[in-house]
Amino acid sequence: MKSLAADETFWYFSGRSSNEAGFLLQLFARIYGTNNINNCSYYCHQASGVGLTSVTGSGTATLLLEDLEHADLVFVIGGNPASNHPRLMTTLKNIRRRRGKVIVINPVVETGLVNFRVPSDPLSLLLGTRIATQYVQPHIGGDLALFTGIAKRIDEMGAVDHQMLETHCHGWPQLAEFLRSTAWEEICTKSGVAKHEIDQVADTYASAKNVVFSWTMGITHHAHGVQNVQMIAALALMRGMVGRPGSGLLPIRGHSNVQGIGSIGAVPQLKEAFFDRLQNHFGVQLPTTPGLDTLGCMEAAHAGRLKMGFCLGGNLYGSNPDARFAAEALGKLQTLVYLNTTLNTGHAHAVADETILLPVLARDEDPQRTTQESMFNLIRLSDGGPRRHPGPRSEVALIASLAAEVLGNDGPVDWQGLAQTGNIRQAIGAVVPGFEKMAQIDRTAEEFQIEGRTFHQPRFATRDGRAHLHVCPLPESPGGPASLRLMTVRSEGQFNTVVYEDEDIYRGQDRRDVILLNPADMQALGLEADQLVTVRGEAGALHGIRARVFPAIRSGNALMYFPEANVLLPRHTDPVSKTPAFKGAMIQLQADPIDPAARAPCAQRA
Repeated sequence: MKSLAADETFWYFSGRSSNEAGFLLQLFARIYGTNNINNCSYYCHQASGVGLTSVTGSGTATLLLEDLEHADLVFVIGGNPASNHPRLMTTLKNIRRRRGKVIVINPVVETGLVNFRVPSDPLSLLLGTRIATQYVQPHIGGDLALFTGIAKRIDEMGAVDHQMLETHCHGWPQLAEFLRSTAWEEICTKSGVAKHEIDQVADTYASAKNVVFSWTMGITHHAHGVQNVQMIAALALMRGMVGRPGSGLLPIRGHSNVQGIGSIGAVPQLKEAFFDRLQNHFGVQLPTTPGLDTLGCMEAAHAGRLKMGFCLGGNLYGSNPDARFAAEALGKLQTLVYLNTTLNTGHAHAVADETILLPVLARDEDPQRTTQESMFNLIRLSDGGPRRHPGPRSEVALIASLAAEVLGNDGPVDWQGLAQTGNIRQAIGAVVPGFEKMAQIDRTAEEFQIEGRTFHQPRFATRDGRAHLHVCPLPESPGGPASLRLMTVRSEGQFNTVVYEDEDIYRGQDRRDVILLNPADMQALGLEADQLVTVRGEAGALHGIRARVFPAIRSGNALMYFPEANVLLPRHTDPVSKTPAFKGAMIQLQADPIDPAARAPCAQRA
C-alpha cells in the first residue's frame, strides 16, 4: 500500500460491521490520505438520508418505536416487511387490532401485507391478521405522481395544517402553487392510479389523528429517489404529522447497522463539526478532497484511476447495477482486500490481479463488546461472547494491526491501543456529534438516543429550525407499448445478495430464473406459462428466463430477482444521492427460439 497514492485506493463498508470497526477503518483510510470512503447505503437508503436532511436537517427516522405503537394510520410504501422486516408486522398487527388502518402502496400485492400470521401470537398464528385496509398499486416509478395527487386532494379538501405550514415550514406557497397547477390527468396517467383511489387514500389520511409514513427501497431505488422522499415528507408536514409524538417519518432500513456505519464516518465527506473534532482529537491533518461515492469508485476503477479496494464486509460486486461492468471494474484493480465472515459471489466474479480474502468474526462472535445503531437512532452495546473456535480474528483487531503495519504505531494514533473497542468508544464519544454518551456506555451499559434526530416538537435540525418543503416536478413516464417497467426484489430465502434457497414461499415460486408478468401482459406478448424468453435491458440480456403468470403485479410492470437481474440494469443514478435506479428500468421480452431441453438449467448471461 505504501507504493500507492492515497487517492488510488477506495474503502467500502458494509452495514454488517460494528460502529467500532467502521470508525477505526475510516480513520485508517483518512490518515492514509483519501476520502474515497463510502458504504452500502449508497445502494439502498442514501436517497432517504439526503431527502430527509433536505427537509428536516436529519437523515434518519423522526420518531421512536413507541410513536409507531400509538399511530392510528401507517403508510407502508415500496416494500415487503412481511418478508424483510417481520418485527414491524407485529406492530402493524397491533394497530389493526385497535382499529387503526394500514395503507400499502406497492406495484405488487404481497401476500404478507394482505394477511399475516404472527408466530408469537396464538390467535394471529391460527387465523392470520388482515394487514392492509387499502392496497394501492401504482406503476413502478409512479409513486411521486401518486404522492402529489394525495397532497393535491388534501389541499382541495382544506385538510392542511396551516399553522404548521406557515409557522414551522418554508416553501408552502411554492408547493401549494405547484399542486394546484398540476392537472389530475397528468397525475393519474403518470402514477397509474385512478382518481377515486387517490381520493380514498386522501379521505383516510385526512381523518387520521396520528400518522406514520414508512418506506423501503421501492422508494429510494429510482432516478428521482430523493424527490420521492421529499414529497412523502411534504405530505406528512401538510397535516402536521412531523414534529409531535405518535407520528413521523420512518425509512425502514435493512442491515442491522447500516445507519450506524454512516453515522460514525464511512462517507466521503464528514460534516464540519465531525471533521474538526476528528483532526483535533488525534492531532492529525486529514484530506479535504471531495472523495467518491460507491458507484463513483466503481467507475473510477473501471477507468483505471484506482488501484486498490478494501471492502469491510458485504458483496460489492453483487450489489452493483450492470453486473458485467462491476466485474470488469473490480477486475482491473491491482489489489482487492475483502474482510468477510462468509464466501459470496464477489469472491468468484470480482477478482483483481491480487485478491486477498481475510476471514473475520461476525459481530456477535467478537469476544469484545461492540455497538450498533438501530433505525430508531438508538445505540446498543453488545455483551460480547466467547470465541467458538480458533482462526478468524475480529474486524477491529485486524484493522488495528493493518493500520499499525502500514502507518506505523509511533505516529499520532496509537493503533495498538485502538485494538481495544473500549478505547474506540472513548474516541467516538469525543469526536462524533450526538454520540457523546458513547464515552460512558461501558460503565452504564445503557442504550441511548442520538440527540437531534427525533422530533417531538416542530423544531427541526435545519439552520433556521424550520422544515423545508420542496417542489418536485413529475418525471416523464418511460417506455412504450413493447416495453415493461422492471422491479428487482429479494426472495423469502435470501438476505441481501446471499441466496439461501431458490424457493420464494410468499410469491409461490420454486426457482429464481423467472420473470413474473401480469396475465394481460403475457397475452399481449403472446407468451405461454413457463415459456423461455430473452429479457433485454439497457445494460445486457438474460437468456433462458421462464415467463410466469403472476396476477399480483400491476399490468405494464415485471418482477425479477436481485442480484441475478443486475446484469440488465444500467448505471443510472439519482443525481443528488447517487443511488442507482434499481427499480423502473425498461426491458423488452423476446421468445427464446432454442429448445428448452438444450438449455442449461441456470440463466445464461449475454
